[in-house]
Amino acid sequence: MDQALLVWNQDGGEEDPGQDDGTAVETEKPEVKHPSLYRVVLMNDDYTPMDFVVEVLMTFFAMPEEKATQIMLAVHTQGKAVCGVYTRDIAETKAAQVNQYASEHDHPLLCEIERAD
Repeated sequence: MDQALLVWNQDGGEEDPGQDDGTAVETEKPEVKHPSLYRVVLMNDDYTPMDFVVEVLMTFFAMPEEKATQIMLAVHTQGKAVCGVYTRDIAETKAAQVNQYASEHDHPLLCEIERAD
C-alpha cells in the first residue's frame, strides 16, 4: 500500500507580503451599466390592411387584441406608433421579423427601431 507524505509549512516565520494571509478585503462593486433601450416603431402606409397590422402586433409583440387595435389606430392616425421598448438585439430581431412577415404577405408595412434613451 502506497503512503502519501504531506508537508505543512509551519515555520511560523515572517510572512511573505505576497502571500494570502487569510484576511478578507471587501472590494468596491463595479458600477453596472444598463444596456441601451430601443423603441420598435411601426410606420403607416396606405396599403396594409388594418386587420393585418393588428395580427402583427398580437403575433410579434404578444399584445391582446384590444391593445393591438389601439396601437394600429395610432399608427393609422399619427403615421407611426411605438410597439415596445427593448434592448438593441431584441428590438432589431422584432423589427426584422415584422418586416419579413409583411414582405411574405405582400404588404409594404415597415417596422424600424430608434434609440429610446
